[in-house]
Amino acid sequence: MAVIKTSSPPPQDFSTLPPDSVLNAVESVGFRSDGRLLALNSYENRVYQIGLEEGTPLVAKFYRPRRWTDAAILEEHAFVQELAEREIPVVPALMLDGKTLHHFEGFRFAVFPKRGGRAPELEDRHTLEWMGRFLGRIHAIGALKPFRERPLLDIASFGEQPRDYLLAHEFIPADLEAAYRSALNQALDGVRHCFARVGEVRELRLHGDCHAGNVLWTDEGPHFVDFDDSRMGPAVQDLWMLLSGERADMIRQLTDVLSGYEDFCDFDERELHLIEALRTLRLIHYAAWLAQRWDDPAFKQAFPWFNTQRYWQDRILELREQIALMDEPPLWQV
Repeated sequence: MAVIKTSSPPPQDFSTLPPDSVLNAVESVGFRSDGRLLALNSYENRVYQIGLEEGTPLVAKFYRPRRWTDAAILEEHAFVQELAEREIPVVPALMLDGKTLHHFEGFRFAVFPKRGGRAPELEDRHTLEWMGRFLGRIHAIGALKPFRERPLLDIASFGEQPRDYLLAHEFIPADLEAAYRSALNQALDGVRHCFARVGEVRELRLHGDCHAGNVLWTDEGPHFVDFDDSRMGPAVQDLWMLLSGERADMIRQLTDVLSGYEDFCDFDERELHLIEALRTLRLIHYAAWLAQRWDDPAFKQAFPWFNTQRYWQDRILELREQIALMDEPPLWQV
């Protein structure tokens, strides 16, 4: 298949990334595709499994235009490579001609080996402890030096800026705006109180989006994928998304995770005050994330319930629930 190289300006969205461009991009870095192309589950970026004429398929990830700088993407790649060199089960980008980040027709992309697996069974105590051990190892490496190009998970970037975007761009129905604005501001006040109770905490390089969908499990244990949201923040950010259910369930789950985690990295129990605060920030950020990408046709197709009257009514109730939860004591007394 012929490789066509152009010097076109950076694209504004993914509408100019047809299948032929995906295959040509992969061939531009030295692979021979057999024409098989399978879109994988990803909305922020575009990720494809590519069949090869020789060897096992590989995965190509095309980064959303204008989201990260090249330097920020390379910093993520370097962090994952650092973890891989310490024999932590992650999937680093392939180094091709001395580079992990490549350009084609204005798009930036990276190529990864294909790694399979299933979702982890987070109700299993052994699984949670195993996950905790590897997260402890990730954080022990993450604490060695800071990110310079990637942002901090803080109240401004995950709460105040998303709030301001939603209100400024008139996504909220007029009859719900006052109630939503009030709930948002009360929730952010609660987040600030939680952070104030904790005081200064150690910030380290995180996975950043460590939910079960970003962990693939095999008979050899877990491997962690998709460090696209990696940033600086408190360690508990990578732990709380593994917890679910009633309070007693979450206490047990966190106990199991920490029993493995603390074999490799100390955990500051003051950060327990941040669990519901970080959950609140994620909820606010997620609504704005959908709004900011609402012009992408893939989002309208995948999230048809977004921006409906019912959607914003549910968000108001959700924030009010979080306001109450942030007033409760942490999972255990600190």
